[in-house]
Amino acid sequence: MRLLIVEDERRLAVTLARGLVADGFAVDVAHDGVQGLHMAATGTYDLVVLDLMLPGMSGYRVCARLRVDGDTTPILMLTAKDGEYDEAEGLDTGADDYLTKPFSYVVLLARIRALLRRRTRGGTPVLRLGTLTVDPAARRCFREDREVPLTAKEFAVLEHLAVHAGQVVSKAEILDHVWDFAYDGDPNIVEVYISALRRKIDAPFGRRSITTARGAGYRLAADGG
Repeated sequence: MRLLIVEDERRLAVTLARGLVADGFAVDVAHDGVQGLHMAATGTYDLVVLDLMLPGMSGYRVCARLRVDGDTTPILMLTAKDGEYDEAEGLDTGADDYLTKPFSYVVLLARIRALLRRRTRGGTPVLRLGTLTVDPAARRCFREDREVPLTAKEFAVLEHLAVHAGQVVSKAEILDHVWDFAYDGDPNIVEVYISALRRKIDAPFGRRSITTARGAGYRLAADGG
C-alpha cells in the first residue's frame, strides 16, 4: 500500500517514513501544505498522514480542499495541539482520525491499519486463492496451512498481485504501488521479487501460481494455480 506523509518536521517525517517502509508500505513525503496538496491530488494513495501546522497551507485547508474535490482517501491528522476544539475542527474538515503529538510509532501504525481496514468495509479481507492464503491485516502468508515467511517488500508485492488475482499487473503498476515516488533504481527489481516469491510460495509446493504475461506483466492465478 502507498502512503503520503505531509509533515514539515523533517526528522519526524524521515523517521516515520523509514518505519513504515520497514513495515511494507511505499511512502512519499511532502514538507509543506502546497506540495502535500499537489501530491495528494495528483497521486494515488491508500492513506494520507497529514500534519495540522504546515507552511504554505495548513493541514485543515489541505484536508478541506481534498474533500471538496471529492477525494475520499483516508486522512490521519497529526498535531502538536491538544484540545477538543482542534480535534473537532480536524474531523469536521473531513479527517478520518486524529493523533496528538507526541505519539508512539506503534500507536500510529495501529491507527493507519485501522483506517485501511475501515476503508474496506470494516475489515481487510483475507484473500484465499486455492491453497494460498494472504492475510493483509496480519501481514502473513500461508500455503496448504503452512506459513510462508516473507519479507515486508515480498509481502507487499504478493498482496498487490492477490488483490488483482486473475488480472495481469504490469511491472510499472507494481513499482508505483510498492516502491516510493523517489525510487529511481532498476525497474527490473520487480523481477527479483517475483522470483523470490516463486521460490517461496510455488516451488516447494509444486505450484506455478505466478505467471508472466510476456511484455505485459505478471498474473497470480485466481484459483491459486
